[in-house]
Amino acid sequence: MKLLIKQGRLVDPVGGIGGIMDILIEDGKVAILASEIQEPDAQVLDASGLTVCAGLVDMHVHLREPGFTEKEDMESGSRAAARGGFTSIACMPNTNPVIDNPEMVRYVLNRAADIGLVHIFPIAAVSIGQKGRSITFAEPLRQAGAVALSDDGNPVASANLMRDALIRAQRHGLCILSHCEDASMVKGRAVNEGHVSRRLGLNGRPAIAEDIMVMRDVMLAAETHSPVHICHVSTRGAVDIIRKAKCRGVPVTCETCPQYFTLTEEEVLKQGAIAKVNPPLRTEDDVSAILEGIKDGTIDAIATDHAPHTAQEKALSLLQAPSGISGLETAFGIVLTALYHTGVMSLAGILRKMTLNPACILGIPKGRLAVGADGDAILFDPLERWTVRPEEFASKGKNTPFAGMELTGRIKYTIVGGSIVYAHENAH
Repeated sequence: MKLLIKQGRLVDPVGGIGGIMDILIEDGKVAILASEIQEPDAQVLDASGLTVCAGLVDMHVHLREPGFTEKEDMESGSRAAARGGFTSIACMPNTNPVIDNPEMVRYVLNRAADIGLVHIFPIAAVSIGQKGRSITFAEPLRQAGAVALSDDGNPVASANLMRDALIRAQRHGLCILSHCEDASMVKGRAVNEGHVSRRLGLNGRPAIAEDIMVMRDVMLAAETHSPVHICHVSTRGAVDIIRKAKCRGVPVTCETCPQYFTLTEEEVLKQGAIAKVNPPLRTEDDVSAILEGIKDGTIDAIATDHAPHTAQEKALSLLQAPSGISGLETAFGIVLTALYHTGVMSLAGILRKMTLNPACILGIPKGRLAVGADGDAILFDPLERWTVRPEEFASKGKNTPFAGMELTGRIKYTIVGGSIVYAHENAH
């Protein structure tokens, strides 16, 4: 099977290739990149007026299957990913049962193959049952297909367990993705500690709860010479700690999510539990620090932390409702609107944080659109304006504080292995 993408503006943040190009994908791989390609027996996709790049890679997704399929399942999550331009996603293990053994890793891979839409890479748990008592067995998990380890949603409280896990994971070529919050400081608390929590009469989640755990894990990574990846960074303190650690050569990487550089705690006053996330939305100063970290390279990747919930759950009170945003279908538009169209970052810089960097952290061969690479690509219009309408989401989760927001930049086609898995209804 051959797919010929004609006359799109190619953006390759790695090779520096750019300009109007033709791209031939044959047998699932990029075969030719050239200014003009003639291939009579290929399916032709007219990309004139559109930008073409490697498919997006999301290293932090909650697909909810098995166990919580009323929120999301792997098929609906895959469709949401394709609609959002993500051709590769890594799914967190906080399912029921937990992805903490090779059998569960294989279940995820087999389901993904049956669905056949986007690449799904399983992340297995750091501790058995995500209970933080005993660590999982890294080698058989890796052999089964796990690409990383994480107890995301349940911070690893024990420094000793985290240290052992880092050493063993590094031995078997795996990175640990760490949710950094001191649980004793945030349990049962819904919003950032500050004037919003005081106005609501609630105990808040202090920023120091994130900073303390970031510092701990950075110190453990330095001492063990083992890589650690800090999930969903949301505070100025965390950005500063990671920046200084990188300058010392500590093997630490990190991600943030669109909500942490576009929204503040004030959103909770407007939208209630719809704006409840974990970690919580912070202050204007924290948002500024996140933007600085994105711009100067301290923050390596932009992930979604896609966390779909039912409407009934999100209709509960702030204290009772679960945390999370359904993020796969809005992330790219938000990033282009907030970072590219404001001049904060170049398009190539943004794409690096959403393609190659997360792929490299996970150690997966994705994130490049070069000859010999997998034929995973997106075509998008960076100037098209559109309004976020959750009722149109492919995800079961319609929970987003971005509902009604006008964004600039829209996915038109998503291609996986040379097959078009998503085409916007008005693609051209």
